[in-house]
Amino acid sequence: MNTFVLTFLAGILAGAMNALAGGGSFVSLPALLAAGVPPVQANASSTVALFPGGLASAWAYRDGLRPVGAVSLRALLAATLCGGLAGALLLLWTSSAAFTFVLPWLLLIAAIALAFGRRIGEALRARWQIHARVVLAVQFALGVYGGYFGGAVGIMMIAMWGLLDNCDLKHLNAPRTLLVSAANVVAVFAFSVAHAVRWPETLFMLAGAMIGGYGGARIGRRSPPGIIRGITLLVTSCITLAFFVKTYAPMLLHR
Repeated sequence: MNTFVLTFLAGILAGAMNALAGGGSFVSLPALLAAGVPPVQANASSTVALFPGGLASAWAYRDGLRPVGAVSLRALLAATLCGGLAGALLLLWTSSAAFTFVLPWLLLIAAIALAFGRRIGEALRARWQIHARVVLAVQFALGVYGGYFGGAVGIMMIAMWGLLDNCDLKHLNAPRTLLVSAANVVAVFAFSVAHAVRWPETLFMLAGAMIGGYGGARIGRRSPPGIIRGITLLVTSCITLAFFVKTYAPMLLHR
């Protein structure tokens, strides 16, 4: 299959997944790797390709922006921007060999967050509450993760924010979307300046992601949430397992 056709189709699927339940990077990143893009560039290009869809969601949620518990949105935004830049620079300083080695574990973290993030957040809320200063420190760390890889970082944010006093979980989608986009925007800037983006493949994927995002949103209104979530978890689990086998099986076989 032509690499541009591959990245375009992967963009459609990734955009639809992000619109439905998240996890689009589980499709976009492997597709870019299959298209021959080196690992670090593939991760940077995936972030750029999926970024406009997230930005559009942040704009759509703009009327719901508000502080998270006792923590101002400006403070959370500053922590996220600093963390996102640090994560993007960390990725640029990571060798392809090192990123290939750690990628299955990043996918596993994201898959666990997608599958159990809400349950983990509810269990933690029942036992602990944390101070606003701790929230900012963890937010910086999540910004680093978002700039470096970012899979399911929005779910991680909501799980952590739920540990604040008087934190209304019903109103967290707007700040979550904004802050995920904030981590991505500084990462996109850093990747572009460092020439870490493979633009031909990225632009085809970006176009596909915009189509997929629109189509996914329409499908999501008509499809049962349980089926969508089940399919998403199946896809993410299979891709994570495939990367573990691809990365570590040769090492085990040659021992």
